[in-house]
Amino acid sequence: MLKNRETPTSEGYSQSSKKPKSAEITPGPGFRVRKNISRPSKDLIAKFSDFNTADISDKLNRMYTMCAEIRSMTDVKRVVGPACTVKVFPGDNLMVHKALDIAQPGDVVVIDTTGSRNHAVLGDLITTKAKHRGIAGFVIDGLIRDVEDVGEVGLPVFARGVTAFGPLHRGPGEINYSVSCGGIVVEPGDIVAADSDGVVVVRKEFAETTIKMLQNHRESMSAYVADVRKGIFSNDWVDDQLERDGCDFHDL
Repeated sequence: MLKNRETPTSEGYSQSSKKPKSAEITPGPGFRVRKNISRPSKDLIAKFSDFNTADISDKLNRMYTMCAEIRSMTDVKRVVGPACTVKVFPGDNLMVHKALDIAQPGDVVVIDTTGSRNHAVLGDLITTKAKHRGIAGFVIDGLIRDVEDVGEVGLPVFARGVTAFGPLHRGPGEINYSVSCGGIVVEPGDIVAADSDGVVVVRKEFAETTIKMLQNHRESMSAYVADVRKGIFSNDWVDDQLERDGCDFHDL
């Protein structure tokens, strides 16, 4: 006979013999909200609107572009703004709802679904509320639903795809902490630029340097681009590269 075991009562085992709850939601990492973040100036953010994501990606050495699966879900295919970051528990979107109270007008809400590919975390009602709050758009490493109605709202929404399978609203989750979206780490306040080509992230700390490189590159390329559009160009540089690399050519 086992010793030191509590005797069951009419309501079950006594308090000392109950199994500890290991799945309770606790405050701290994984369940926290940062209300205020640092954002680049509006003037600096506006300057990035003059450049497409391909050019921005090039100036970032093609290292800060999200995966191609995250693409535009609406007819509005361009957005630039500071990131309000959201990390949700798989299959849950409680913190997406809360982000409507945290994001500032002009923010792009970037959502990390922790790898979930089964549930939508955004639909037409959240999108409509976001438009009323002045939120600029959404970038989601996950799925949405109500796609036709979302399109009618008129906000740019970028995501991996669509499903009818909706989320729960229980938590946990985080707002305005580091997230991973499309293979890129996004910090709150980073500049997010998205268009028909994809989504690029510009870190706050090198945003000023990046915009200067973009402006200088555009100026230096303007004459060359104009000539190409007229059909004036040479491919000698291709032969030079092939020769340097020792390419072997054959007639047959």
